Amino acid sequence: MASLPTPPEQPDDAPDAYVGLAADAAEQLARSRGWDTVRAVPPGSFMTMEFRSGRINFQVEDATVTRCWVG
Repeated sequence: MASLPTPPEQPDDAPDAYVGLAADAAEQLARSRGWDTVRAVPPGSFMTMEFRSGRINFQVEDATVTRCWVG
């Protein structure tokens, strides 16, 4: 049986630091800190919930990040 690949390390970042930022500024900041994928969604959106290393998620209301989580 083949071994499972080791996922790349994620940026050492605090998701709560993005809450309250403008969505555009939060995305630029996240990319500058090394996040491969930045996903912004409105509240109540349907989305896949699989964990992806290197992805940060923003819930955005009125162009402002209201919630942030990794994966």
